[in-house]
Amino acid sequence: MSRFLANTIKLLVVFSGVIASFSLSAHGVDGDTRQFLTLNQGVSILPFIYIGAKHMVTGYDHLLFLVGVIFFLFRGKDVLLYVSLFTIGHSITLLFGVLSDIQVNAYLIDAIIGFSIVYKGFDNLGGFRRVFGFQPDTRMAVMIFGLFHGFGLATKIQEFNLPQEGLVPNILAFNVGVELGQFLALGIVLILMSFWRRHRSYLKFSATANTLLMSAGMMLVGFQLTGYFTG
Repeated sequence: MSRFLANTIKLLVVFSGVIASFSLSAHGVDGDTRQFLTLNQGVSILPFIYIGAKHMVTGYDHLLFLVGVIFFLFRGKDVLLYVSLFTIGHSITLLFGVLSDIQVNAYLIDAIIGFSIVYKGFDNLGGFRRVFGFQPDTRMAVMIFGLFHGFGLATKIQEFNLPQEGLVPNILAFNVGVELGQFLALGIVLILMSFWRRHRSYLKFSATANTLLMSAGMMLVGFQLTGYFTG
């Protein structure tokens, strides 16, 4: 076994352990936020902006998908285009899902979100052309998966049965917070990736990085489906 392959396997094992620990705690709602959402009455713009931003920053599944989306985007206008498509998608279903009270099973929607990470890693590795002989429309895929990510956000809010009084401005504020959190997290990711892209290791280890993305996505799918069938 080559040293490169051995190191790749070690990385996969470590990364899988990190994702496993995150999946048990990182994407939920902490006690203080839970208490606020349960007791809140009326319009609370700033708190909902903060909650939305915090949820996106700690929402590792959303961030992993975005990392996959921008991994091979080197021009600013391309990053802006794809992130905008993702933003439009998840904003539509977040607002529509909550305001129309559309109930979606949280385990299933989070499993689809995990699958979106698998999809993007596979796409970045050129898997569709190699295995199936065609390339799906990447922009359409990002938009569609954005819709599912929005439903994932909506299910987190719907768990608390928010009162109708002030619901519209509160959900709009939450969505604004999500966008601010996304902008902050994405900015940090882009800065780190810009430094990495200056080195040869970026392209050299691109296959390993996207394999790790796929592994993380598959683990998330597995955890969510286990919860669905055993919950």
